[in-house]
Amino acid sequence: MKLAGRVAIVTGGAVRLGKALVLALAEQGVRVIVHYAHSAGPAQETVSTVERLGSEAVAVQADLSQFGAAQGVIRQAVDAFGQVDILVNSAAIFEPGRWDDTTEANWDRHFAINLKSPFFLSQAFGQQLDEGQRGHIVNIADWRAVRPGADHVAYTLTKAGLVAMTKSLALALAPQIQVNAIAPGLILPPPDADESFVERKAAHIPVRRPGSPDEVARTLLFLLRSDFVTGEMVFVTGGEHL
Repeated sequence: MKLAGRVAIVTGGAVRLGKALVLALAEQGVRVIVHYAHSAGPAQETVSTVERLGSEAVAVQADLSQFGAAQGVIRQAVDAFGQVDILVNSAAIFEPGRWDDTTEANWDRHFAINLKSPFFLSQAFGQQLDEGQRGHIVNIADWRAVRPGADHVAYTLTKAGLVAMTKSLALALAPQIQVNAIAPGLILPPPDADESFVERKAAHIPVRRPGSPDEVARTLLFLLRSDFVTGEMVFVTGGEHL
């Protein structure tokens, strides 16, 4: 897919990894819908940065834990730019929970935001494509989906479900829409930690260094430019998933 002039939705696009993905797309001339839940100020700052890069962006607020929000995001994107060519399901929550202390509320939040919403966003995205219009869906997964541990149970299960969904939709939506996933590793510290966290963790992964959001963004661009890759999950982990 030639990217200049295309329209992309990036959920969770106001901050952290989502913002890096937005800016990487904007640098290629993609017009971007910057979805956010609570980060209104950062979303507007991201929009301003996109405009300084010479592209266009619109910030769209939606609580993806609520059914119906997905359809609203797609509708607002089409209203803003007339079409949507790319959907990046990046928004997610990452909350602790072991087998013995995961609550129903914790479970429901993870499944609503991390799995249910990407599915219905993908459904609405596919339904708005015109006949003959090519599309891409890229899901931001996690290496834990294939190497689950004993912690963050609900989160890990939703990411495993997202990987299964990627493969299922790659079959269901072919050949019009390619569906892939990216599994980042040690890219950013958790919101409540600092850079020393990733430096400590980096000593225990094969490449002995943390990654960067730019490395995930370059993987996104590779997948979008490909007309042949679908149903894949690309690990950007420095070997941590091994």
